[in-house]
Amino acid sequence: MADQPDTSRRGALRAIGAAAGTAGISGLASANPGEKVEVNVGFANDAGARAFRRKADDVKREFAFDAGTATMPRAAADALGNNPNVRYVEENGTMHALGQTLPWGVDRVDAEVAHANGYTGSGADVAIIDTGIDSDHPDLQDNLGSGKAFVSCGNGGFTGSCAFYGNTNSCNVAWDDDNDHGTHCAGIADAVDNSRDVVGVATDVTLHAVKVLDCGGSGSYSDIAAGIEYVADQGWDVGSMSLGGDSGSSVLKDAVQYAADKGVFLVAAAGNSGPCSDCVGYPAAYSEVMAISATTKNDQLADFSSTGPQIELAAPGKDVPSTVPSGTATFSGTSMACPHVAGAAGLLAANGATDIEATLKNSAEDIGLGDNEQGAGLLDVAAAFGLDSSDDL
Repeated sequence: MADQPDTSRRGALRAIGAAAGTAGISGLASANPGEKVEVNVGFANDAGARAFRRKADDVKREFAFDAGTATMPRAAADALGNNPNVRYVEENGTMHALGQTLPWGVDRVDAEVAHANGYTGSGADVAIIDTGIDSDHPDLQDNLGSGKAFVSCGNGGFTGSCAFYGNTNSCNVAWDDDNDHGTHCAGIADAVDNSRDVVGVATDVTLHAVKVLDCGGSGSYSDIAAGIEYVADQGWDVGSMSLGGDSGSSVLKDAVQYAADKGVFLVAAAGNSGPCSDCVGYPAAYSEVMAISATTKNDQLADFSSTGPQIELAAPGKDVPSTVPSGTATFSGTSMACPHVAGAAGLLAANGATDIEATLKNSAEDIGLGDNEQGAGLLDVAAAFGLDSSDDL
């Protein structure tokens, strides 16, 4: 039997080099012939590897895939580029971490201006009353405090199994997020200012996961009321509720009154029933809760946003990037608008504000929508601290 051709990867690389003839050189046009350069060199065969070593002043490394990195004069690199035993010669360039981004909503409400002036929320407590918070997300972990679950993690409750909803996030603790929704809201409110993912409206608030919704995003009036009561009993500053329904509940009304009486600033999503009029859901419709509508990047009312006389503020809610257990994702809803305001409330609480509601309303930006669409206007975090966008240090 005749010998079979060499079909190994090494053989294929060598064949490519032989077919190419000469490799040429890329990325070094500005270097002088005597200037030392660091290059990556691909060998077509052992002769190419030997030539690489001869030309090198300093070999940094050799790879198992017939290539190496070395420092040498530009003239030597040119010579290798013309060597038929060399597949390529290229400058050893650099890449950079795909770092943290400033979400458009955080930018639009000028939260980064507050951060630049030292307002980051340290010392305040914001409870995310939702599906939980991912307990090991690297963009949230440093800000996580205690939590409590009023529904089971990893269990669909009365609505079926989590797998039915396609949600398989792990439950490391009882209040972990098996849905994504709560983690997304948490990141909008308070993602850490670091080198990755996104940054929140606040960056140093202590977040608390109060899990009242199961992996399917559902929870009973009683579970939600228990979560609100728990927030009040802990003495936390802000309760963020990106949840709601078309009708109210006596036990839910009692719970928000209880929390308000204990000094908790409650904020809730208006609902996603739009386009409609006078359709704000509960608990946002209660007078003890600040109801938030959603806007787009061009300051229009999001077409899904509920509206009505109960609306008190508007905030970004369309195509908002934030954290989820698997990394980051972009969601839309008044659920995304609500934690913008919750994060801002946390910043104010940390700064000792005595009337968060009045401060947020009095500093809101009129973006030309109707009162039943924007309330007092669009959230303006910088203005809430007496700053404007030019104060971004």
